[in-house]
Amino acid sequence: MALDDLQCPLPLSNYPNVTLGHGGGGRLSQQLIEGMLRPALSNPALDVLHDGARLAVPSGQLAFTTDSYVISPLFFPGGDIGSLAVHGTINDLAMCGAQPLALSVGLIIEEGLPMTTLWRIVQRMQAAAQSAGVAIVTGDTKVVERGKGDGIFINTSGIGIIPAGITIDPRRAAAGDLVLLSGPIANHGIAIMSVREGLAFETALESDSAALHGLVAALLAAVGEHVHVLRDPTRGGVASALNEIAQAAGVGISLDETAIPLDEAVRGACEMLGLDPLYVANEGKCLALVAREHGEAALASLRAHPLGQRAAIIGHVQQDRPGRVTLRSRIGGSRVVDMLSGEQLPRIC
Repeated sequence: MALDDLQCPLPLSNYPNVTLGHGGGGRLSQQLIEGMLRPALSNPALDVLHDGARLAVPSGQLAFTTDSYVISPLFFPGGDIGSLAVHGTINDLAMCGAQPLALSVGLIIEEGLPMTTLWRIVQRMQAAAQSAGVAIVTGDTKVVERGKGDGIFINTSGIGIIPAGITIDPRRAAAGDLVLLSGPIANHGIAIMSVREGLAFETALESDSAALHGLVAALLAAVGEHVHVLRDPTRGGVASALNEIAQAAGVGISLDETAIPLDEAVRGACEMLGLDPLYVANEGKCLALVAREHGEAALASLRAHPLGQRAAIIGHVQQDRPGRVTLRSRIGGSRVVDMLSGEQLPRIC
């Protein structure tokens, strides 16, 4: 049965839309929690309904991250704000080298949001968490006045465990490292833009939104401490992520345009819209900077995973031009790939 076919529980039968009372801390708040949120997200830590969750923590370093999601539209080809919030937080933990342990969710809901819409979002959030093997163990709900929330905003936090011997740090990028990319870029941003602008393409464009912790675990199992840097190129795309790394480590990064995987439909859409795919957001791709002598083993581990089948080595780290990213183009020229100024696509995640 599709998630959209599931019937919303108790709150819908009484109130077709979210009201300010649902965020007031009283009977309606309790009804929303007990009738919708708790049944949808149920697990032993959450079901206590305490001010926070108690968790058993394995040995190792603790990774902690938080993020907020304000995407428009709330549902898009290949994903939605609920699953995106879960994937994005898991991925931030994975980029620290951590395996996710638990998530929290804060819902900021606009008065008047249809209860069916909220139900779909909560169901898809739970489905994403369950698929990733991570529990949502605590959370919060607030309601703001009509016109002040654009439907719903979601804040998520996550904790994870970093295995012993793993140190992922942008400052570890070193001359000679290879730059690996787990797959084609720009799919997420172009999928969002196609919906906003009502654009139709010969090939359906979908977001690449996915949880990357399994892919990262496979990479670390293959080459371990020789993975120096991990980064998911979300807002600002591959270009901005690599610029941040180059500046943090005081190194230069050189890219080969012909090696960067890009779907032809996305390439055509970027050309039509005047967008550089290097700056377009991704939600299911990973950059990895790996010691050169372990680059092929790292590439093989990525390609063996379902989310990394089109992984490629797209460049290398060099001592020249510290803090700069350069690109060797398809026609043999070279250009500087600077940090993005402003936003190509606002409200992308």
